[in-house]
Parts: sequence; structure tokens; C-alpha cells
Amino acid sequence: MALRPIPAQGYPAPPAAPPAALPQQREPAKGEPSEEAVTGRNGLIMALGTLSSRGLGFVRAAMLGAALGSGDIASTFNVANTLPNIVFVMLIGGALSSIFVPELVKAAKTHKDGGVAYTDRLLTLCGIALVVLTLVAVLAAPLLVSVYGPTWTGAQRDLAVALARFLLPEILFYGFFTLLGQVLNARGRFAAMMWAPALNNVVAIGVFALYLGIGGEARHIDKVTPGQTMLLGIGTTLGVVIQALGLLPSLRAAKFRYTPRFDWRGAGLSAPIRAASWALLLVVVTQLAFTAITALTTSVSNKSANYAYANAYQLFVVPQGVITISLVTAILPQMSRAATEGNLTKIGTDLAGVMRNSAAMIIPAMVLFAAFSAQITQVAYGYGHAKDGIGLTLTGEALLAFAFGLPFFCAQYGLARGFYAMSDARTPFWLTAVASGTNVFFSWLAWLLLSDRWSVVGMAAAQSIACVVSMTVTGIALSRRLSSLPAAPENPEDRARVLRTAMRAPADSGLDGRRVFGLHVGLLLACLPGALVGHFLAGALGSSWIGSFLGLGLGSLLTLASLFVLAKPLGVAGAVAPLARKLRIPYPTAPEPSRRRRR
Repeated sequence: MALRPIPAQGYPAPPAAPPAALPQQREPAKGEPSEEAVTGRNGLIMALGTLSSRGLGFVRAAMLGAALGSGDIASTFNVANTLPNIVFVMLIGGALSSIFVPELVKAAKTHKDGGVAYTDRLLTLCGIALVVLTLVAVLAAPLLVSVYGPTWTGAQRDLAVALARFLLPEILFYGFFTLLGQVLNARGRFAAMMWAPALNNVVAIGVFALYLGIGGEARHIDKVTPGQTMLLGIGTTLGVVIQALGLLPSLRAAKFRYTPRFDWRGAGLSAPIRAASWALLLVVVTQLAFTAITALTTSVSNKSANYAYANAYQLFVVPQGVITISLVTAILPQMSRAATEGNLTKIGTDLAGVMRNSAAMIIPAMVLFAAFSAQITQVAYGYGHAKDGIGLTLTGEALLAFAFGLPFFCAQYGLARGFYAMSDARTPFWLTAVASGTNVFFSWLAWLLLSDRWSVVGMAAAQSIACVVSMTVTGIALSRRLSSLPAAPENPEDRARVLRTAMRAPADSGLDGRRVFGLHVGLLLACLPGALVGHFLAGALGSSWIGSFLGLGLGSLLTLASLFVLAKPLGVAGAVAPLARKLRIPYPTAPEPSRRRRR
């Protein structure tokens, strides 16, 4: 049996670094927390930070709705702020974060200086690229507005261009935030990156409150003054600047010192640059898909269409950001170490564990989105100028359509990180191309075949269909990769060690897809009775803000009660017990037997 050759995306060590022995996996010493415990603690810290930030994000969205309403001004601001935000989402969700953490972990293990010079070179190169990208984007603001708002003319187009020029510099600071955050993550410091966005939201809330105070009567495009435009644009960008600066205390605590280095030649940067090129292509594909969908939503005669789609999507991604991203980010360094050691099965086992551990939170979130979409949107956005009209109704209906894709959306995110842990950025690009193409195709069908009243709901359903397709193809591709032999390192000693690890590992992917799928189905069945009862009771409480708030609270309690009561007879109590402990609910359950147990 021979190891397969190093693929094109394999990352050789820099010539200056001598061969270093790869560390063996070890059992934790007595009194030392296990890897699973450390991962759980880090995931909890990140989840709390993300939850706080998202909570403030809802306050921010409410203030945005109160200040700008749900019509032309809100749509113009959303589109002008789309480019820096979507670049940030892609950077944090899979491009720089997923590529550079494995590279920094590898450099820390294999370089004589612990990867210090390598990190400085990488940050210098990426910083220059971010500056160039930001300058080009600001100069191209009119073109970008034409792409995102092709039907806009006159005052609306002028306002969009002016806002875009103030907002596009966010790209630079989002990029710095992401790069420095990966330095912290590679060093095992996860909290700052998840808590810093709360600072951004606090600033934005203040900006929208100030706008509401001085420009509350500017409900139409032609009433917005240059001063109000500057307040919205510069104030929003200032929040991103403060978010990036919020990482500095944690960087100092980690004893990180940055020194610009321009000696890039022969420093081993070609591999991460190659991977970053694939990540950039992935961003381009996703951006093209998002641009197409934005163009479709802005071309609908209903002026609230873009507002409804954007706000429903913002709600839809909350569980992924709070739960899935936190857990997967916590295990990415250890998956990268497993890939370096040739233990591919452990990558699958880690990912399967994350999907099982998150299922008891993701499935109830999906059920709540589906059963109480009207109440959720009313509570989140029913303020000020946005509290009446078709905008809130469309947002709730779009959230209902988004909801069915949530488990697949979260699972696909985790599965894609498995490829990045193996330093493979090419496969996720092709998988994303399939998902984006599916989304655009079905969104176009919805725009073409459905009336203006229902086209946005159809586009949200297209996203759910794309999530199912994407998760399926990603799972199949990753299972095949993890079941194969790992790439062979160049160093003979490392090659022998990887071969020994691969021979000891079981001949499967470790993903355990049937068990994970069955667990999700069982949790769904456990939630449904309570959600159905809660749906009818919530409807009886009315559609006012207070009625929606009470209905959502009652429905949530009934859904959770149904989950806890029916989990045992449905055989999913083992997944529910950790959630019960987090909620301080007594819920004794016997430990779930291992699937590898032999009698």
C-alpha cells in the first residue's frame, strides 16, 4: 500500500525550516481537561459572544427599521452596505478563517521560530491586498450600485452611490479584523473575535438613534440631506473600525507583536496564496449569486421585497452563527492537527460530534422559525416606520421558507470545514458553485413564475433547496475523501509516521451520517406537537408587538417542553440532556452507548 502523491494544494514547509517531528496525539494528563472539554468550553465562550452580538444586532435592526422604515431608504442603505458585509460574511465564514488557521497551526508546529516570521509575512501580504481591494471598490462604487440596483435612477441612485463610498472602506477593517482574529484562534484564544462585533452594533445603534432624532421626517429619498447621508455612512463604518480595534487587548495578552515583512520569496507563502485564490474565486461565485438575487429582489415592483429578503435572511443565519460557527471554529485547530498527523477519521468523528451536539439546538430553532415566523419578525422588526405594512408580513413569510433549509445550511458549513482542515480550498469552491447555481436558478424561477406578492417567498424557498443540495454533495465528497489515504508529506520521517497513523485508523470516514440524520428526525418529531399547539395559541394572542412577544414566549416554552417530554420515547434523550443542563433543567439520562460497542 502506498500513500497517494501530494496534491496541487498541498503545502510544503519553507526551505529555511528544518524537518520537525509531528506531535502524536496523547491522552490528557491527570487533572488536565480533555480535548472535548476544552472544545466545549471554547465553543460556549464563542456562542455567548456571538449571542450577545446577535442580540445587539436585532436591536440594531430594530433601530434601522425605526429610523429608515422598510421602503426606498431602507432598501438603498441595505444595498449600499451589501458589498462590505457580504465580503465580511465570506471571510469569516470560510475564506480567510478556514484557510489561515490550518496554515498558522502548521507553521507553529514545523517552523523553528514557532511561525512568528511566517505570520508576519502573511499579514503583510494580505494587508496590502486588502488596501488595494478597498481602493478599487471605492472607485467602482457607481458601477457596483448599477449591479445591485439596476433599476434605480435619480435620487435613489445618487443616495446609493454616496452611501456606498462611505461604507465600502469597511472592507479594509473587516479584513484586518478577520486576519488578526485568525492569529488569535490559532493560539487558542477565541473569545475576542466573537465579542468584538458587539462594539460595532453598539456604535450602529447610536448612529441610527441619532439619525432618528435629527432626520425622523426623512421618509423619502429626496428628503435625505447630505449631512444625514454622512451620518449613516461614516457612523456605520466607524463601528467596523472600533470592532477591529477591539482585538488589540487580546493580541497584547497573547504576546503577539507584528513586524512588517516583505521577504516573501521562498518563504512558503505560495501554498496559502494558491488556497486564497480558490477562496477568492469562492467569494466571487457567492457574490455573483448574491448579486443576481439582489437584482431580482430589487426588480420586484413591491418596494419591500429587498427589505423582507434581507431581514429574513439575517434572522435565518442566527442559529448558524451562534451555534454551528462557534463549535466548528473551536475544533478547526484540532482538525488541522489531525490532518497534519494523517488521522483523517478523527476529522470526520469531530464533525459528527459537532453535528450531534448542535442538533438539539438547531432543530428547535428551525421549528420555531417555521411555527412562529410572524411573531419573530414582529418582535425583531416591528418598530417605528417598519411596524406597519406589507414589509413585515413578507419578512415573516420569507423566514418561514428559509426555515426548512436551516439544518442543511448548518451541516454544510461544518462539512466544508473538513476540507479546509486538510488544506483543500479547491473542493469547497466547486461545491459552492453547485450550491450557488442551484440557488440562483430556483430564485429566477420564483421571480419568473410567481406574482410579486409571492416571488420573495419563492426566492427564500430556493435558498432552502440549495442548502439541501449543497449539504448532500458536500457530505458525499467529504466522506469519500476521509475514507481515502492522506496526502504524503515530503519528509521521510513524517511520511512513515503518517502511514502508521493511517494504518491504525478505521477504514471509514467517521461522519456516521445515518446516525446523525436519524437524530435530527427524532428531534424534529419531538418538537412538533408543542410547536403546533403553540402556533394556534400564539395566533389567538394577536399580531401586536406585545401579543407577538407573549405568543413567541409561550410557543417557545411549549416547543421545548414537547422536546424534553418526547425525547426519551423517541430515543434522542442523549442529545437533549446537554441542552437541559445548559438551561438548568433536571433531565437525568443514561449515557448513550457507543456505536462501536461489541458484545
